[in-house]
Amino acid sequence: MLELRKIIKENDPIVRKKSVDVTFPLSEEDEATIKYLSDYLEFAADEENCKKYGLRAGVGLAAPQVGVNKRMAAIRIDMYDKNDNLITKRYAFINPKIISHSTNKTALHGGEGCLSVDNDREGYVYRYSFVTVQAYDYLTKQNVKIKFRGYEAIVVQHELDHLEGILYFDHIKKKKPFEELEGATLL
Repeated sequence: MLELRKIIKENDPIVRKKSVDVTFPLSEEDEATIKYLSDYLEFAADEENCKKYGLRAGVGLAAPQVGVNKRMAAIRIDMYDKNDNLITKRYAFINPKIISHSTNKTALHGGEGCLSVDNDREGYVYRYSFVTVQAYDYLTKQNVKIKFRGYEAIVVQHELDHLEGILYFDHIKKKKPFEELEGATLL
């Protein structure tokens, strides 16, 4: 059984604070944090666990969301390959940074959500259509450089925003939340 930590909510100053880089070798505390972020996503992906413990499933979780202002974030996305086989992509990034991105923008048609935000904010959150991220991946124990597209790119940018103290609704236009951006795609 995973020892659950409280998810820090949007009104807590911790989620608005910029995170600092993690030093290597990892301290026991930092290793426990990155492992927890990844384990939580796996645990909450099980519908029974969500019902039993009152959890919300998510595709990403950043360290500030569990009260640690360090540059760590985990991602867990279920997708289907070209043969309709379910595949789960998992990452546990330490010190991630976007090193390149598209000029094109994209947004989720239904908007974004967040484990730290209980009352969803409606509107389009425009993000880069693709990003290349450089980080240390705790799961593979190696430095990686990965190009993400579409939905995966949106998830990665959402999580990296947490490390800068930015929440998804900061990107939504206040007066015209559903304004379509010329040249952007909606997923």
